[in-house]
Amino acid sequence: MKPYTIGLTGGIGSGKSAVAALFAKRGIAVIDTDEIAHELTRPGGAAIEPIRAAFGAGAIGADGALDRARMRKRVFGNLAEKKKLEAILHPFIREESLRRGERADAGEEHVPLGVPDVALGA
Repeated sequence: MKPYTIGLTGGIGSGKSAVAALFAKRGIAVIDTDEIAHELTRPGGAAIEPIRAAFGAGAIGADGALDRARMRKRVFGNLAEKKKLEAILHPFIREESLRRGERADAGEEHVPLGVPDVALGA
């Protein structure tokens, strides 16, 4: 039987993390898209080079990770820049979310429910 998938969304402080923790405590696979985004933008992450190509070397910090503070200032005040970043990140996030969902489906501790935890942007 294919598991049900429900989405868990909301803005900062809405309680997504608390609800996701309750699901996880009950053995339900939670796919945290914010966690995936952080993995993609850490040093050596799959999104680093496409971000560097689109936004320049200044988008990447000295440690090789996305310079979040700099990008926050650049992107959240400019819809076109935000869409450009989303166009890079969202396909990677979608692909990794699907991969993790498939891995959870194949697990021995199968619970027929999966929960993508998706932060809503400003």
